[in-house]
Amino acid sequence: MRTYVLRRVLQTIPLLLGISFLSFLLLYLAPGDFLNTMAENPAISAETIEAMRRRFGLDQPWYVQYGLYLRNLLLDFDFGESFSRHQPVFTVISEGLGNTLMLAAASAIVTWALAVPLGVIAAVRQHSWVDKLLSVFAFVWLSIPEILSGLLLLMLAARTGWFPVGGMRSIDYDDLTPLGQALDLLWHLALPALAVGLVPLASRMRQMRASLLDVLRLDFVTTARAKGLDERVVVFKHALRNALNPMITLFGYTLGALVSGSFIAEIIFSWPGLGRLTLDAILSQDQYLVMGSVLMASVVLILGNLVADLLLAIADPRISYD
Repeated sequence: MRTYVLRRVLQTIPLLLGISFLSFLLLYLAPGDFLNTMAENPAISAETIEAMRRRFGLDQPWYVQYGLYLRNLLLDFDFGESFSRHQPVFTVISEGLGNTLMLAAASAIVTWALAVPLGVIAAVRQHSWVDKLLSVFAFVWLSIPEILSGLLLLMLAARTGWFPVGGMRSIDYDDLTPLGQALDLLWHLALPALAVGLVPLASRMRQMRASLLDVLRLDFVTTARAKGLDERVVVFKHALRNALNPMITLFGYTLGALVSGSFIAEIIFSWPGLGRLTLDAILSQDQYLVMGSVLMASVVLILGNLVADLLLAIADPRISYD
């Protein structure tokens, strides 16, 4: 297992280098840059713009700029400086990444805390009205794009006032008690987490139903029933554990999907995460902030896939990666 983890970590190095190169090349080929935007401000002198261009190495050829960026990143773990925020990029994206992971974790709870039990109920009560109702729910929710579901939830918040229409904290957040601050944070987190978590919930619920139905048709389940075991023992003790194996694989892959899905919800609900940060950086042509955000998001997605493989190996001893 250690060899496999080490091999996967080493494989991420050329992958991240390729991602950083493509991101840098696309940003370089885009017309204009952040300093061109600053040059339109008459209050900023041409000498100041030129000094900033030399300071950030933007007067050098693209391959020199990319080489300098890689050298600072690999030797000093320096992601550069944000042009628009006048802060180190790592400082800026650290807070945004934390907020994105919080939203992704809440969405994962919404998805898996509901998908597994609902999938089990649908499988155990196959062809009943409960199964048909859950199938209709899954079909409808799978047909709604995530951006539309986010807008519908946002409209619900605006019409009813039950939830905030955006942001992460209330105006009086600092005056609240620690418990009040936690509740306020959950209040703001509820709708973005639902918008991100409900889309994979429908597909995971159907996969859980199909997986359990497949296991319930196997010979060892028939044998358990023939021995006179209670149906709940057959389902929850013998069948469910085997049916969860493919779901464990999907859990890791869902982590990556939830992080990417969080980017859309962050923009709709003004959640101050990595997705909103990246969008602002692209619009302002903040080159190093875009690079840092893309690299961080890529690392999270790669880790999600690695976690999926490791969880599957732990759950199924027949699988060996050595």
